[in-house]
Amino acid sequence: MSVASKRRHVIKKIQMELVLPNEEQMIARVLSSCGNNLLEVEDENSEKYLVSMPSKFRKCIWVKRGQFVVIVPIKEGDRVRAEVEHILDEENVLYIREHKQWPSKFEEDALKMTRESKRNTKSSDLESHCGIDADMLPPDDSDDCSDDNESEEEYSGDENNEYNPNRSAAP
Repeated sequence: MSVASKRRHVIKKIQMELVLPNEEQMIARVLSSCGNNLLEVEDENSEKYLVSMPSKFRKCIWVKRGQFVVIVPIKEGDRVRAEVEHILDEENVLYIREHKQWPSKFEEDALKMTRESKRNTKSSDLESHCGIDADMLPPDDSDDCSDDNESEEEYSGDENNEYNPNRSAAP
């Protein structure tokens, strides 16, 4: 398998796979990149330490500050205490949160990724429409009906006495 094929395979796996962490895995937030494929992370227990990027992620996936990763603790090593198992995107974060496995320490960050927060809407508005966004619903005609009646009254006067074959009564 060529390098490009491996890279494509890894990227597709990261984008398509929804992951739930098991007992030995932890979720951590990336604080900074320390070079040489090392990342400084903060885990759910507020501990800060270094984790290593495995060779399968090197040169094909870049991790930004604030992004979340699933890590597996390693026994050897004092400074590097874990290895990145999976890089989480927004879909993965929301999927883990739905399954009630998201750490409470990072709950605020997960809330920022929801559709409601991105559109600055309240969840009560969405609940009234059974989970359908307001911009996906047809327009509400209640305001338009009153405007139409007023406009008909304005034009109902016989200001124009010209013959029109479409009118029922001619002058």
